[in-house]
Amino acid sequence: MSANNAAAAALSGNRIHVKKGFWRANGKGYLFLLPFLLLFALFIIVPVIVAAWTSLTNNNMLQPAHFVGLNNYRQLFLNDDIFLVALQNTFVFAFITGPIGYFLSFVAAWVINSLKAKNAFALAFYAPSITSGVAMSVVWGVFFSPDRYGYLNNFLINLGFISSPVLWTMDARYIMFVVMFVSIWMSMGAGFLVFLAGLQNIPRDYYEAASIDGLKSRLQELFYITLPTMKPQLLFGAVNAIVTSFGVFDIAVALVGFPSPNYAAHTIVAHLYDYAFIRFQMGYASAIAMVLFVITFFLGRIVMKVLSEKD
Repeated sequence: MSANNAAAAALSGNRIHVKKGFWRANGKGYLFLLPFLLLFALFIIVPVIVAAWTSLTNNNMLQPAHFVGLNNYRQLFLNDDIFLVALQNTFVFAFITGPIGYFLSFVAAWVINSLKAKNAFALAFYAPSITSGVAMSVVWGVFFSPDRYGYLNNFLINLGFISSPVLWTMDARYIMFVVMFVSIWMSMGAGFLVFLAGLQNIPRDYYEAASIDGLKSRLQELFYITLPTMKPQLLFGAVNAIVTSFGVFDIAVALVGFPSPNYAAHTIVAHLYDYAFIRFQMGYASAIAMVLFVITFFLGRIVMKVLSEKD
């Protein structure tokens, strides 16, 4: 027994020594990380937990909330036809605007990075994205105005393609295309800036060594050097594209109103806004928010698996 006790005491002492050594070596790093962890927990983790619990209750902000289990989710997927329309619209919107905006942002950054006046072109390209979605929607609203004074209608009438104005922001057949177009224009700014920064941080030595090894074209440099080196920026841009495309709301509302005609541009976030801030049914709105959270979370995990560094 004494030998066993001595071995246990020695093992415990070794563990304490290892822990002290670990904190001595890494304590300062974790101390600097502590403010971020506290803010992340306070503004991300805690709200998600609260929303998950609220989604299981009937909470109208006027009466005490009471637990209803999965009833909100059952109502959402089985009885709420407008939510199913919003879900379909959001997926169509996200799977079109997300990849297109992501691809165009990278191509624009790749082209501008090779220009001499890259800073001026970068500023001109990025400037529209720093304005609010509502402000940009006002600008594009003039372009897509449904009367003959709208720039697009006037242009098509003068060319003889149409004889009467097209109701771009009022006809359900065209509304989603208009919202997609403006959203792609707005989404390219942040991704473009991240990609441009990544391109500028690639050491020129890589390209010089590659040219010695036999790479002769810019496309070869792109696939063998640029893209593998830029995986962190590509990952960030992809996650940002997912969050932005699934969170579309203000641009659609500013362009086509709320709710949109025939719910043609009704999205998950619009449905969430309706139940949270108009009807004040916070339990049901939290269920919508959790569905959106789960969708973006799993898509983000897939992107991380594809673009994260394996080594």
